[in-house]
Amino acid sequence: MAVNLWFGLLLTLLAGMLSGNCMLPMKFARRWPFEATWLVFSLVSLVVLPWGLALAMVGHLGAVYSALPASVFLAPLGFGAGWGIAQVLFGLSIARLGMALGYAIIVGLGALLGTLVPLFVKNRDVIGTGRGTLILSGIAIMVLGIAVAARAGKAREGSGRSTAGGSYGAALGVAVLCGLMAPMLNYAFAFGQRIAEEAVRQGSSPESAGYAVWPIALAGGLIPNVAYSFWLLTRNGTWKHFRGRWSPDVWFGCLMGIFWMGAFATYGVSSVYLGALGTSVGWALFQIFMIVTANLSGVLTGEWKGAPAAAKRGLWIGLALLFVATVVIAAGNR
Repeated sequence: MAVNLWFGLLLTLLAGMLSGNCMLPMKFARRWPFEATWLVFSLVSLVVLPWGLALAMVGHLGAVYSALPASVFLAPLGFGAGWGIAQVLFGLSIARLGMALGYAIIVGLGALLGTLVPLFVKNRDVIGTGRGTLILSGIAIMVLGIAVAARAGKAREGSGRSTAGGSYGAALGVAVLCGLMAPMLNYAFAFGQRIAEEAVRQGSSPESAGYAVWPIALAGGLIPNVAYSFWLLTRNGTWKHFRGRWSPDVWFGCLMGIFWMGAFATYGVSSVYLGALGTSVGWALFQIFMIVTANLSGVLTGEWKGAPAAAKRGLWIGLALLFVATVVIAAGNR
């Protein structure tokens, strides 16, 4: 069990690193507008990779789906659609607030709700035990760390304006709404486990069975993302970027999709090794590692260059609190 726990933590760390950097390639796209890059990212991450991985990793995928009643697919599809709306808002928030602050607000709310909802719905018996106390304490420290990092991000901005124009308050409101809806993807995975159980029943390993859930969950998120990209491409007259010879920026969109889907595929496997609380504790750890990675990437790409010393100090204090939260939550999962 100890080996599985540590392996689960290692996989969760890898997932957080991939997810924390999934928006980084967008910063280097020079010729394509946001909507063109986002369309490529959406198709790669929500169609090509989830279906490719499911077909490769789950035997008899068609038989798994056909053996289940339609009602089993409603929850992952519905939650996936809600997450798809959040995903559109996520891209806008990162563009307006920057990686560090955008991730802190969105992922912070997503981490809190995405951890507590599966915990209280599926593992209510843990609440009130020593393990539950440790986990809830770790979540409280996590929220404090995120809040400190978010405040540091606001101090970094200094002027009270968003990085891409418009009021700071409006950009912040979009980020908060996105954070409330972002954990719906974890709900889709957590409440779509009957699909994974059927895959195991038909011969798949527990580690690979989760791949059968992702095509269904992400199908719900596909429509909002593609529809929004189509609307922007039409409104802005930017379909021309897909005519003739494509810009090398297409590869940045593909790389974003590979990082993103790689992160969630790895998280799905890590949740198995983390045990019965994998979709709650695992989600919290996944978000922590994602925030730390995104902030460090923001530092390395110059987002914090010239920031006040107090803001930088707040960032490192926030990251230190997230490290403490990791230790406490991992201890509660033992």
